[in-house]
Amino acid sequence: MATKQKTKAPSYHYDAIVIGTGPGGEGVAMQLAKAGKKVAVVERYEAVGGGCTHWGTIPSKALRHSVSRLIEYNSSPLFADNHLSKSLTFSDIMRHASGVVKSQTRLRSSFYDRNRVTLFHGEASFVDAHTLEVTRKDGSKDTVTAGQIAIATGSRPYCPKDIDFNHPRIYNSDTILSLDHDPKSIIIYGAGVIGSEYASIFRGLGVKVDLVNMRDRLLSFLDDEISDALSYHLWNNGVLIRHNETYSSVEATDDSVILNLESGKRMRADCLLFANGRTGNTDTLKLENIGLKADGRGQLRVNENYQTDVENIFAVGDVIGYPSLASAAYNQGRFAAEAMLGIKTHSALVEDIPSGIYTIPEISSVGKTEQELTAAKVPYEVGRAQFKHLARAQIASTQTGSLKILFHRETKEILGIHCFGERASEIVHIGQAIMQQKGEGNTIDYFVNTTFNYPTMAEAYRVAAINGLNRIF
Repeated sequence: MATKQKTKAPSYHYDAIVIGTGPGGEGVAMQLAKAGKKVAVVERYEAVGGGCTHWGTIPSKALRHSVSRLIEYNSSPLFADNHLSKSLTFSDIMRHASGVVKSQTRLRSSFYDRNRVTLFHGEASFVDAHTLEVTRKDGSKDTVTAGQIAIATGSRPYCPKDIDFNHPRIYNSDTILSLDHDPKSIIIYGAGVIGSEYASIFRGLGVKVDLVNMRDRLLSFLDDEISDALSYHLWNNGVLIRHNETYSSVEATDDSVILNLESGKRMRADCLLFANGRTGNTDTLKLENIGLKADGRGQLRVNENYQTDVENIFAVGDVIGYPSLASAAYNQGRFAAEAMLGIKTHSALVEDIPSGIYTIPEISSVGKTEQELTAAKVPYEVGRAQFKHLARAQIASTQTGSLKILFHRETKEILGIHCFGERASEIVHIGQAIMQQKGEGNTIDYFVNTTFNYPTMAEAYRVAAINGLNRIF
């Protein structure tokens, strides 16, 4: 009788290959490498870091920081003795931002080196579910195989075909970083997070800004009061916001851009920044070779373990859609790696993911908004602290803004934190930490009973808590 032979496990070059080196890809690669797996990553560009490091989060926030300091300098009596305002151009400030990008790139590169992760530079495409073809810039190709593959290719700005983005005066949110002239006016089409941030940046540089919004209010996912505060602040600083408008066509000349709106309005400026949506980077992956199909926005569907419809292929970050945040993408990468390792940790993103919007001033929120609590008929109360009343804000001349705490009238459980003002994205985490506590650990009483350093911006929590508790009867 013949002996039944065991099927030999297939042999691959690597245990896992990660496509993309942004926060999501880095999270997958580092977690797998630290678990002793043989890992390779494929990066289409010369430097690691992805869109987050090179075109998105890092350079735009470095720009925002520099412009904010410029505004602070020009508005401070300490530096206004000669009555002359300091001025800088966009390209002046980009030189600082490029230094930050280089530092981040060096740091991220070192992670792959010291964890012995092999790096391929080139464009990845699927041959089959275990095989990738990597095409270098010179046209040469490598074929690599792995037991598992993670897609972390990120996203890019949505660019409609009826607009000529090759024209030197028409930009998207990636190419705007290459702006090398000094515009006196700009039209920003799209008033989402990116559009609002750049409206603040350009207005801070003294550029005339027209912000075109397709909706009836700015950032409608925010608490209404915070959205209203942003609208007022932009309006007060000279930004012209046009709500409920869509474009019909764009005309570009050697010295200007004209935006024609469906309403019949015509707008003219030195340049146009189109910032209306993003698309997942899946079009060059040849997904058809593995039976996967992206949706109309180039995004992939995954389950709770970040696994696609193909068992050994996972996806994380912008390429899977919400929440499309660098911070969340890194954690998604870690959780996907745990699933790839077969580790059952039940890890998942926190339910309440904080938003950080780097307008001038900043906005940050976590938890429910007033309108959500009202719709759900939750008996809540509001505690507020105005920054202008805080000693630290007065010292630092950052008096614009406020902190708002939403809490349950009966249990005192914190339901939402909403902050508008300088350092909002840092301040919100204090409230988030208490919100994450279980049972009686989550209560507004914490802010009254603890002792805060004085003077600090964190003291706003004590002020807001007392203000809110005084409303309960």
